[in-house]
Amino acid sequence: MTDPYDAFPHLTTERIPSGVLRVTLDGPGLNSVGLELHREIADIWTVIDRDPEVRAVVIQGAGKGFSSGGSFELLDQMVRDYAVRTRVMREARDLVLNVINCSKPIISAIHGPAVGAGLVVAVLADVSIAAKSAKIIDGHTRLGVAAGDHAALAWPLMMGMAKAKYYLLTCDRLTGEEAERIGLVSLAVEDEVVHDRALEVATSLANGAAAAIRWTKHSLNNWYRAMWPTFEASLGLEFYGFGGPDAAEGLASHREKRAAVFTGPTSE
Repeated sequence: MTDPYDAFPHLTTERIPSGVLRVTLDGPGLNSVGLELHREIADIWTVIDRDPEVRAVVIQGAGKGFSSGGSFELLDQMVRDYAVRTRVMREARDLVLNVINCSKPIISAIHGPAVGAGLVVAVLADVSIAAKSAKIIDGHTRLGVAAGDHAALAWPLMMGMAKAKYYLLTCDRLTGEEAERIGLVSLAVEDEVVHDRALEVATSLANGAAAAIRWTKHSLNNWYRAMWPTFEASLGLEFYGFGGPDAAEGLASHREKRAAVFTGPTSE
């Protein structure tokens, strides 16, 4: 019988006997997200939702980090190609929607850098467990586009508007320890136990009352559903920005490891 997860070759999946599915981002450039992986991390949640053998999910990154976000190649395609930009925008919407609507509890194990599309799953997971030294960055404005892929939806609810504005406008880095202190993640633990702790929580939930846990998740996520127009607006503004000069300059500055010189309009 065909394994449904064969449709996601850029993700590593492992079934744990307790009913936990472990999903691992495992790719080049600190698990950077290219065009195909972007589609896969958006679509896998609907498959997990319908898998009767899965009762909880752990999402993690291989190697030295969770995910460095969109690859230079993906960002370049988005800046240059309207069709790619449109496809990725739709997938970015699906990613948030599918994570929220997946009935199975999702636990993220965050170590090293967590940026971009990877950060979406890390933060929106039902339980987020970060290594104390994890490096959490929403880098949108530093790239020259609006923070739109999940942050305007979730960050003010989690940490309050003042902190959300500070970190989303400045792109300052958050450690896992600070992220826990201000409420962005559920727990911060010592680096060497982050994956074990995530599996422990997932196993506990997998052994719990499935219907009670899933309906509790569904009810709590109505906070996100109530703010959906805010998310749609931020996503549209982000991808509008990818068609402008600041995104091209932001990408060039990242590649060339220099400060960006933004010249886009200032009177919107």
